[in-house]
Amino acid sequence: MSIDDLESSEPYSEELDIDLRSGDDGELFEWFLASLPFDGRISEGTAKRTYRAFENHDLLTPGAILDAGFDYPVNPMMREGGYVRHDNRRSEQVLRDCETLIEEYDGSLNALHEAAADAEALEERIDAFHGVGPVTTNIFLRELRPIRAKTDPEPLDVVREAAARANVDPDRYDRKSEAFVRVEAGLIRRRHEH
Repeated sequence: MSIDDLESSEPYSEELDIDLRSGDDGELFEWFLASLPFDGRISEGTAKRTYRAFENHDLLTPGAILDAGFDYPVNPMMREGGYVRHDNRRSEQVLRDCETLIEEYDGSLNALHEAAADAEALEERIDAFHGVGPVTTNIFLRELRPIRAKTDPEPLDVVREAAARANVDPDRYDRKSEAFVRVEAGLIRRRHEH
């Protein structure tokens, strides 16, 4: 993959038709929801299908997901996505994260961003959600770097390793630039292909 190919890679949010640039709470929540399965030990395809299952069933707000209850995200949502072993755990995570978002931030990821004093505090707030750790936090925040002032997570080690294998110097890019987001997405895809 050439540097031109990397620089023109599609961010995952764009691939899923999520418009992060809009700043709309609905779009931000959709990206948060889509980010959750990407951290697991499942394929990218399963993660994408799981998001699409939520989309197809019109469960794209915290309230709609909570109204559906525990059983619905397990079957059909997680099963349609391709989960077979982790569906109960992931369903519980999604429900608890929706509860937290509603209770602590009135259902708004924009409110969460505003409540954070800086980038580190923002990462801590995201990381505090049930079942969300540093990798999920990074997945959610990395495509928001050029859009949100307080968003600037360090690239994951796997990105740096993929960059080294591809002879790409990620430090030549401004991390807050769209170009870096595209290169990072391309490196991650390249890593998954190998």
